[in-house]
Order: sequence, then C-alpha cells, then structure tokens
Amino acid sequence: MPKIIKKSAFNICMLALIVTGVFLMLTSSVYATQLSLSTRSSADTSLNAQANSAGLETTSEKPRSHAPEASSLILFGTGIMGYIVRFARRKFQQFKRCFDIVVSCLCLVLALPILAIAGTIVKIASPKGSIFYKQRRVGKNGIDFKMFKLRTMKPDAEKESGAVWAQENDSRLIPFFGKLFRKSHIDELPQLINVLRGEMSIVGPRPERPEFVKHLKQDIPDYEKRLAVNPGITGLAQVWYKYDETIADVKKKIKYDLLYIRKMCLMVDLRILFKTIFVVLTGQGAR
Repeated sequence: MPKIIKKSAFNICMLALIVTGVFLMLTSSVYATQLSLSTRSSADTSLNAQANSAGLETTSEKPRSHAPEASSLILFGTGIMGYIVRFARRKFQQFKRCFDIVVSCLCLVLALPILAIAGTIVKIASPKGSIFYKQRRVGKNGIDFKMFKLRTMKPDAEKESGAVWAQENDSRLIPFFGKLFRKSHIDELPQLINVLRGEMSIVGPRPERPEFVKHLKQDIPDYEKRLAVNPGITGLAQVWYKYDETIADVKKKIKYDLLYIRKMCLMVDLRILFKTIFVVLTGQGAR
C-alpha cells in the first residue's frame, strides 16, 4: 500500500515537471526569437548609419521575422498535450488501483455488520445452502475468475434451467429475503474481496457469465472491447440504463461501457459512485 502511494506521488511529480518543462521551453523559444529580431534590427541600423556617412545609398528593408508560425506552435503544443494526456491515462490505471484498495477496505469495514446479519438471515431462511457462493465470470482480457456473492437463490436453483438472466419476480429467489437483498444490492458486497484481489474494480463494466459471453461475442461485434479493463461492482451502464431484458438492452449497455472506457478518469468514477448511492437507496435496476 505505501509503495503504491509513493509511486502515484512520484508519477504526479513527473507529470508536473513535464508540464513545467514544456512551458519553459515555449517561453524561452519566444524570448530567443524576440532577442534575435532586436539584435538584427540594431545591426541593420548600424550598417545604414555607416553607409550614410560614406555617401552610399541605402535601401530600408523591414526586418524579416523568423518567429515560428502559429500553425507550427499549435501542432507542437497539440503533440505535447497529446503525450501528456496519454501519460496521465496510463498513470490513472495505477492511481485507480490504489483508489480501489482504499475504497474497498473502507467499505468492507462498514459492510461486515450488514453481511453478518444478512448471512444469518440467509442461513435461517434457506438452511440447506451456503451463505456465500462463487460464480464464474469473465474478467479483463477474457480471463475467467470466481466472483463472490451473497446467496439469494434457493439451492440448485439452476440445476434444470441452466444459466439464465434474472427475471422480474424470479421464482428461484429465497422467499422475501432474496428479493430484498437484491433490491438493496447487499448481495453484491462480497465482491469487495474480488476488488482487493485485483480481479475487479469499484467502477467498470459489469462482468458477465462465460455462458452468456460466448453468445454475446457472436451477436455484438464490439463486445470484446469492454474486456479491455477490469470489470466493476458498479458502472456507467448500471446507473444510467435499465436492467438487461433483451439483446437490444445489452447492445445499448455496451455503448455505455465503451464510452466509460474512453472517458474514464477520477471525476467520472466519482460521479458514477454518487449515482450508485442514489440507485442503491431507491432500489432502481435490481431484480
């Protein structure tokens, strides 16, 4: 943890030095150009004075400016800014990991009493099954991992149906409490452990089951692009769009996921987190 913080601080300092260096370089370039023009003007004045004293004709020429063209400076500045943006985006991945660890640790401490109560209720309401369970999901670069969840379904709920999407009034849920825990998203809290293990992030595209991904890759051309980053507990698609019901809904959510990947930064993550709090309190998007 301290190493990550030190590395992030070092990267921020390096970025500040680069920006300062670019500013000084541009300033010195302009100053050197002005100094060159001033020196050349003085030299021309001196030569004209000597020619007049010798009785020679002189022709007055306007000093030629050799300052860089505006278009050249714009292109140069754009290139430097592009490099700075790419550098910042690369380093944000490291900062994001540090952010994930801090947030997940704090949330786990707050969530432990809630999980203890919820786990006891699950065991009483459905004594045959375990309190928590692990489910295979597809993570970054298409690598499978086991995602932790609080059990909200009856034991062997998918033994006959297989992997299917959640439905409104799902009959597989534990009576009353299963729907309550899903509505409040309490069943997602164990995924904070996946964040600490580096398999997930706090914010990112939601991970899907391998059974679904296999078919979605064939039906949606850009689906694999969402696997370029770690999946998240919450995401842009989850807080701004409804729950998946059809392939058309998944295609719409893919656009949100790809937009997040292109625009992700600290401010975007914070906005999604604040929106997530509102969604949890109102129970939107849960099944």
